[in-house]
Amino acid sequence: MNTFNLCILVSLAVAVYCVPISHVTGRDEDFAESYLKKFFNLTEEKGPTSRRGISQVSRKLSEMQKFFGLQITGTLDADTMAVMKKPRCGVPDTNIARFSTFGSNLKWEKNSLTYRIENYTPDMSVAEIDDSIEKALQVWAKVTPLRFTRIYSGIADIMISFGRQEHGDFYPFDGPDGTLAHAFAPAPGIGGDAHFDDDESFTFRSNTGYVLFMVAAHEFGHSLGLSHSDDPGALMYPVYSYNNPETFVLPRDDVNGIQSLYGPNPDTDGDKDKPQPPTTPDVCDSTMVLDAVATLRGEMLFFKDRFFWRSYPQSNTPDQSLITNFWPNAPTNIDAAYESQQSDRVLLFKDQRVWAFSGYDLVRGYPKAISSFGLPRSVKKIDAALYDAETSKTLFFVGSSYYSYDEAKKTMDQGFPKQVDQTFSGLTTKVTAAFQVNGFTYIYSGPYMFEYSLRTGRLFRVLRNSYFLRCTNF
Repeated sequence: MNTFNLCILVSLAVAVYCVPISHVTGRDEDFAESYLKKFFNLTEEKGPTSRRGISQVSRKLSEMQKFFGLQITGTLDADTMAVMKKPRCGVPDTNIARFSTFGSNLKWEKNSLTYRIENYTPDMSVAEIDDSIEKALQVWAKVTPLRFTRIYSGIADIMISFGRQEHGDFYPFDGPDGTLAHAFAPAPGIGGDAHFDDDESFTFRSNTGYVLFMVAAHEFGHSLGLSHSDDPGALMYPVYSYNNPETFVLPRDDVNGIQSLYGPNPDTDGDKDKPQPPTTPDVCDSTMVLDAVATLRGEMLFFKDRFFWRSYPQSNTPDQSLITNFWPNAPTNIDAAYESQQSDRVLLFKDQRVWAFSGYDLVRGYPKAISSFGLPRSVKKIDAALYDAETSKTLFFVGSSYYSYDEAKKTMDQGFPKQVDQTFSGLTTKVTAAFQVNGFTYIYSGPYMFEYSLRTGRLFRVLRNSYFLRCTNF
């Protein structure tokens, strides 16, 4: 590495319907070795193995798998290759932890910092850029004693500029997509400066490009002394994630990281009314209550807070993603979800509204009121939704009752609501999620999952709700 610590933020190549790598080739092995040398400090081995009989490559593979939350095998499997081939940041991931810092006391020794915007991108208006930069700095000021003042000439602590390709710092950009920006850790000279690739399409609020506020907030974390986090929900995770700037709240992991350097904001510390930093759910938390479960073209989707896990047969471990990375217009902290095989759509429910998505796209006319299904207006929210592939009926669970909706006729069935325990024997607690897979119906209630035959109502097993999530710690 250079004297300065450089971080490059890269775009995340998102595909709603992921096809895993089916096998590992010789070219993949060469690529993996190069990847480990670059990002995990793999060194040339003088002998065939280390003293304990474990190769250096295997050790570094295990480190990489631990960092990205993969199954730790020490071997180059398909899941590991899939992560390696994602576009990413150019800084090594040597700190296998949640938030991390650059170390060696790389922080500002003062709380009053200046910034200067040297030039502008034509993608946005000057006012939009100014607003995005100011709000991105305030993300960090809100939780620390740091205060930022803009200057219009001279050298600021944080110099901000847009440039293309080689732009004067020996770290050239690479054209559209790939690397979006980079920033330097606190230090004299270029330290703290943030550069943005002007070949990208930056936006103010739209999800059709890269939201400058989000990119800048990440980069300013580096300008203040934070390295990357392995928490996929953190702002300092190495890849770009879309968030609505109007509702963005700095996640807990980032708060912990920046406050480890500068301490809390003395003006708001202890204020119980301020928004609480969101945390990232742990797939291995045996007490976790899922918000919703659904299927999607052979995959299983498990929703919790701002996140969902995608599980498919070819993968050893589920992929955790932000909901808005896949459906930018979707709500978070949803109440229920299901896949309508009649319309090839995924429907997400929150409070008295429902969103329908075809692929990435919000279906025209949505969100709608849940009463559009024929549910009584007295129903303020549904607790779970279950699509029955055999009958093309969808069951909506509300408290201790459930309704039946005919997807083909688009009408609510007569004779409902019915009591849940009339159909699902032994289920006397609130339903929190539901779905079907492999011919069985699974009803979630709190941290448990009940396996039924919907045709007979017979209960086969009671399982932990992590059963399909394949946590490697169990």
